[in-house]
Amino acid sequence: MLTNNLDLLRQASQEGFAIPAINTQGGNYDIIRACCKAAEELRSPMILAHYVSTGAYSGNDWFVETSRWCAGKVTVPVSIHLDHGDGFPICMEALRLGFTSVMIDGSALPIDENAAVTNEVIRTARCFGVPVEAEIGELLRLDNGVPMEYKNIVDPEDVQKFLSLCQPDSLAIGIGNAHGYYQGKPDIHLEVLEQVRRFTRIPLVLHGCTGMEESIVREAIRLGVAKVNFGTEIRYKYVQHYQEGLERLNHQGHSWKLSQYASDALVEDVKKIIELSGSAHKV
Repeated sequence: MLTNNLDLLRQASQEGFAIPAINTQGGNYDIIRACCKAAEELRSPMILAHYVSTGAYSGNDWFVETSRWCAGKVTVPVSIHLDHGDGFPICMEALRLGFTSVMIDGSALPIDENAAVTNEVIRTARCFGVPVEAEIGELLRLDNGVPMEYKNIVDPEDVQKFLSLCQPDSLAIGIGNAHGYYQGKPDIHLEVLEQVRRFTRIPLVLHGCTGMEESIVREAIRLGVAKVNFGTEIRYKYVQHYQEGLERLNHQGHSWKLSQYASDALVEDVKKIIELSGSAHKV
């Protein structure tokens, strides 16, 4: 069932679990189906995430309609989330299209400007009853595992200043995490989470979970992370399963057989993420 995830995020933060947020590659039906099926089987809430660049082929409206249809086929809470909205216009488009959660990412901006654009989105999102995720501490961008920039180990004092200027519903903070595959062991600064937890109870978000040690993810959740984002792992697993289908199935050119094979295999990968998040049997 399609839902707003705010109450669940607050529950997760208080009870020591996190809700998985899976990037769906622009509304890929096979991926969305696998996420909803895994969530239903393990009785977990699920966040279907959409990064605008991945929707270039199918369109942002396709993501919403496909996600809404799949969410209607299951009885667990499913929310549809705009990931890393890069400005007010795309967040407004998401609200008009029916997203039930939006992220405004002003992390590349100075703190005052980040807070200003975040407040602009919050004011309008409140009219739609949609929660807003913000970010401070710009995430690393990886190119084949190699960091392209180092900006994202945020100073807790900057987080405190940011939260004095705006009050998003959830907050992603940079602690050494990154998008893409890490090269070697990522240097994740959990002490930043500990310090932030001393002055706010806002649900925290951990981006770039692909490739992190499971013990790190679990400890981050213990420290108040209520949403964990996975994208890279899922997209590569999906392509891997599809390739396996091409090699193993007598598909006779039926693309739906390949899609079903890849989607069914991906269910097990999503289940592992749910178990890691601690969200199984929470609904």
